[in-house]
Amino acid sequence: MLIPRGSCSRAMAGALAIALCAPAAAGATPSIKKAIWGPVKVHGKSQFPIYRDLGAGIYEITLNWNEVAPTRPADPTEPDDPAYKWPARLDYAVKEARKYGIQVCVQVLYSPRWANGGRAKEWAPQPSHYADFMTAAARRYTTVRHWMVWGEPSRQYNFRPLPPSKPRGPRRYAQILDAAYQALKNVRKTNIVIGGNTYTAGEVRPRRFIRSMVLPNGRPPRMDMYGHNPFTTRTPTLAQKYVGYGFADFGDLDTLAKWVDHYLGRRPDGRRIKLFISEFTVPSDHANTTFGFHVSRPTQAAWLTDALRIAKGWPRIYTFGWFSLYDEPPNGPNGRPGSETNWGLLDWRGRPKPSYRAYKRG
Repeated sequence: MLIPRGSCSRAMAGALAIALCAPAAAGATPSIKKAIWGPVKVHGKSQFPIYRDLGAGIYEITLNWNEVAPTRPADPTEPDDPAYKWPARLDYAVKEARKYGIQVCVQVLYSPRWANGGRAKEWAPQPSHYADFMTAAARRYTTVRHWMVWGEPSRQYNFRPLPPSKPRGPRRYAQILDAAYQALKNVRKTNIVIGGNTYTAGEVRPRRFIRSMVLPNGRPPRMDMYGHNPFTTRTPTLAQKYVGYGFADFGDLDTLAKWVDHYLGRRPDGRRIKLFISEFTVPSDHANTTFGFHVSRPTQAAWLTDALRIAKGWPRIYTFGWFSLYDEPPNGPNGRPGSETNWGLLDWRGRPKPSYRAYKRG
């Protein structure tokens, strides 16, 4: 099963592209069913005309708490506290997204040492500290409604403590999620809180992670949507056999929805918890160091078309997010020829691939 190397923070890889040949923004109507990761700027030029041309309704971006608050704020719920170092990149993204009629989803992860007992950034913080930061972020970014609580906490690379196949990690995460839910709703009731944010595999597989998301009082944490990154080596369709072993790829989203219903129940307002597909991608062209497979460019476009059709036609899916706008530049992150991952709608030079048109049509 796939274990992607990079987290969502790698969305800036395409910023090394040396040209920009994609069409300028046209009359495409942004659809909430389509989300995307990618750079804010390339060579100083906004990428939001491209997102608008694609018809993306949600732009996804990461906010690293450990970088924003390396020292403890005197008033952690106040966004103007001098200790906070808010990223200009996110400020610009929020402004540009509003200009082009696109919503923003902010994923907040990684904790500063003062909040997690002096450990590395992936260690779980005190829930109250995370909630305070979420309060400050929501007060600063008043137009942002979608908030993702951590990213792939079912991976030790992103979240600890996470003993393999044990409930300890999901239970710690559940407390953080529930505290964040209350904080975000206190700022604005219209804020949408996305929890879980698992992926196909993990040290704690999706089924066990969902089942183990329990608060000390025995109840599941509150959330509006369940986030999942359903990477797959199979053609995206729900009409196929469950892959088994607690995994959940794209073809298992209907099974995942049943797990969510059974173990997490419903939203506080009584509605069913929808699925927020934050990341889906299909590498093209050649082997890479991120995934154990690749397909041709026409197949990448065909799989994207199939996935978008399902996402738009099945009401249980709130949105479908593609990672990423650009292919990685040659030689990838480790400098080895051919190690780059071609997961973009544009190649590294900015030239549209067949998947660009597939996303735009979807």
